Amino acid sequence: MTTHPRNHIVPPYLLRHLATTTEPIADYARATLTRDQRYRHTRATGTAGQRPAMAVPVTAGPSRRISDAANAEQLPGKTVRDEGAPATGDAAVDEAYDGFGATWKLYDEIYDRNSIDGSGLRLLGTVHYGEGYQNAFWNGTRMVFGDGDGEIFGRFTASLDVIGHELTHGVVEHTAALAYSGQSGALNESVADVFGVLVKQYALGQDAATADWLIGGDLLLPGVKGVALRSMLHPGTAYDDPRLGKDPQPDTMSGYVETTEDNGGVHYNSGIPNRAFALAATAIGGPAWERAGRIWYDVLTGGALKPDADFAAFAQLTIAAAGTRFGAESPEAAAVRDGWTTVGVGPGATNPTPGSGKPPVGSDAELLLRRTGGFAGIPRQRQAKLAELPPEDRRTWQGLLADDLLPRLAAESSPRPDAFAYCVTCMAVELDVEVAEPDLPERIRRLFERTLSGE
Repeated sequence: MTTHPRNHIVPPYLLRHLATTTEPIADYARATLTRDQRYRHTRATGTAGQRPAMAVPVTAGPSRRISDAANAEQLPGKTVRDEGAPATGDAAVDEAYDGFGATWKLYDEIYDRNSIDGSGLRLLGTVHYGEGYQNAFWNGTRMVFGDGDGEIFGRFTASLDVIGHELTHGVVEHTAALAYSGQSGALNESVADVFGVLVKQYALGQDAATADWLIGGDLLLPGVKGVALRSMLHPGTAYDDPRLGKDPQPDTMSGYVETTEDNGGVHYNSGIPNRAFALAATAIGGPAWERAGRIWYDVLTGGALKPDADFAAFAQLTIAAAGTRFGAESPEAAAVRDGWTTVGVGPGATNPTPGSGKPPVGSDAELLLRRTGGFAGIPRQRQAKLAELPPEDRRTWQGLLADDLLPRLAAESSPRPDAFAYCVTCMAVELDVEVAEPDLPERIRRLFERTLSGE
């Protein structure tokens, strides 16, 4: 049985951050993460119970079916609007229906592609999924939309680029089938962002210069300190909110995030190829779907893009595609080359090698430090946010948590009779290690003791 990754618009690192905030947002986030984990297990064991999407005869328009889960967690839900039926008055149902139509229209009118598979595949969607569900996703068969929590996120059908993003994951499956892990997974996410934002720009009649280049700009509710989930033109600047944390996307390869979470950082590192496309499109000028979009579409559907492609391979293919379509010395080809060079990918790049850091650690990250009892059997512990520590110690902790020193020390450490051992847990970077005191460098031992004592 072929299984599909569950491609979410809200990355797991953001949901994990929300899970540490106040109720009821934290409870909704934990529930969303739990549902996602359960769904991944269900898909892996082949018991999802999803009916396959139906191919329909090629027509002059899209074939859509929207279902309502009625806040349950069962798919597909009750069919509430089929192709050609009038609006229902339910905003989520009608937004999903219209968003499917706008996505179909871009692919049909600009790229001569009839639906996701190119042969009129029916577009299936389910709205009102779960209670307070903070996500939208493509499961290989249909799009599924949550209503949000009502405080951080509104309903996910309200964002046209999110709908275009998720349906484009289906296009990727039917074309290059980019593996959803590491750099190929980040490319999968980036391609979905590229065509998702083009759906929005095409529907609004925007050119590259006037577009906002934001993904999920309609999701964040008033009071959230941010403008969107991602900024393609300026990765790392989409939000900086006490509840969401700070946007962790790098904008060049010098900030590339090496991590085992998020399928190898697919949502973190997608900011790098996102920016390359946005830079190329704005340099070329005019509507981004006309030239920059055609170049990316040529690569996606041309047959040379391998499922395990990395950024460098994708960059080379886009440069070659620009040359084939517009000429090797054309302004379009130069803009694509310059875009990749700016983000540190490809020949002439200033930052061609990925960095090795973990995701950036903000001052709102929570730390749990424990020291075992030793001979006396009297343990000590302290739980605190980094912001509560003295500035110098806070900076030292941020550097330590972003480094791989503690995991290496833990791997090499051995228990010692009656010796103290220090346990460090920080969910922001998925760290949970224990190191015996004799194996700690003196400067780190002193840091640990200052933190425990609250000095």
